[in-house]
Amino acid sequence: MSKPRTSRWEPVRTVAAGTRVARVEVFFDLIFVYGFFNLSRFVAEDLTVRGLVKGLLVLALLWLCWVAHMLVAQRVRLGEGIAPLVTFAAMGAALAIALTIPHAFGDLPDGISGPVLFPLWYFTLRCLHLGLHWYAVRKVPVERRQLTRIGAAVFVSTGLLLVAAFLPWLPGDLDTFGVRIGLWTLAVLVEYGTGLAVGLSGWRLAAPGHFAERFELIVIIAFGELIISIGIGSGVLGQPITWPTFFASLVGLTAIASLWWLYFDSLAFAAELTIHALPRRERVALARDGYIYLHLPIIAGLILLAAGGEEMVRFLSAGETHVFEPVHGLGATLLYAGVALYLLALIAFQFRTLGTVVWTRVVGVLLIAGIAPPAGRLPAVVALGLLAVICLGVVIAEIVFLADSRRGLHEALREERQAHEAQETEWRRRQR
Repeated sequence: MSKPRTSRWEPVRTVAAGTRVARVEVFFDLIFVYGFFNLSRFVAEDLTVRGLVKGLLVLALLWLCWVAHMLVAQRVRLGEGIAPLVTFAAMGAALAIALTIPHAFGDLPDGISGPVLFPLWYFTLRCLHLGLHWYAVRKVPVERRQLTRIGAAVFVSTGLLLVAAFLPWLPGDLDTFGVRIGLWTLAVLVEYGTGLAVGLSGWRLAAPGHFAERFELIVIIAFGELIISIGIGSGVLGQPITWPTFFASLVGLTAIASLWWLYFDSLAFAAELTIHALPRRERVALARDGYIYLHLPIIAGLILLAAGGEEMVRFLSAGETHVFEPVHGLGATLLYAGVALYLLALIAFQFRTLGTVVWTRVVGVLLIAGIAPPAGRLPAVVALGLLAVICLGVVIAEIVFLADSRRGLHEALREERQAHEAQETEWRRRQR
């Protein structure tokens, strides 16, 4: 076996065009399993308009934490040099953020202030990623200036969140909730608005395949959290297993598998091919619009679906008499709203990346929009079953009516995989 070449140690090593996802990146993503889980629980425990608004605001900032980590990986090999240490520190900050999610808008007695801890740990996490990113591009003035602008937005948004945290202690008669929501909304607008305002100059997508794969993995993370929520809703721990529990869980899984198929069967790979083929500036624009911005509503739809699905499965598992009764509260509405938002986000993502719209998905959204208003008055088993039938119907329609385009895309995917496998096999053969 030939001896591997040695090179001098470097604190930060840059990525190449064919860079793969490092194991430490996937390890970092596991924190977001817990983060998404806590967020869906946060929404599920307050199924009101207020609860939904709070949950979506938290998700918007949590999403930026993950995006910042992913963007660093476009410049730095996170499995080498000092990057793993920074990643582990970032994991600690991300875990602290996840822990504070249920208390981001209010405290419980005898505890540390959640509304204060959330922005402090948010600021810490963003600074860790910005610091590593800045060090990696310290010799690239244009990108350094862009990071400085992003850092200023992080500073301003953190200040707004801290002001919101201290509202209960300010003098005067204030509508604390309304002002706090306003400050959080302003913080989110500052962050996302700055991302648009800084423009495309200076940014670079060094490894487009790695970039697309990272988003595919975080979508899988969100699906994993969705399955966990369905399992928790079944309430089988310490309770007898009933037929309604099995029915609700399996029908829910049918809908989840259908939604997974709609993203991963063809769309994800087609988008990856597109981002590979684009020139630098257009590639960065697509990365910002199609992935960073339009994947947020994809994740949001799955979080809403998790909250509504957990409530629906819990209701159906409570007893056989509940099967033919309407679910109480917003459970059914959230279920349909989550799927509709997910499908709309997929339609927008496909239009932005490929310039096309699949009619089957539009029909699916229209059907869900038509059933959603009375869904809360339908028997729970009917509401859940109809949603699963619509999701599965969209999948079957695409398999039947879009067979030719899917076949061509799958052949291209197979050829790419075989080429990569052959190249890797040859390299390993030479190392023997």
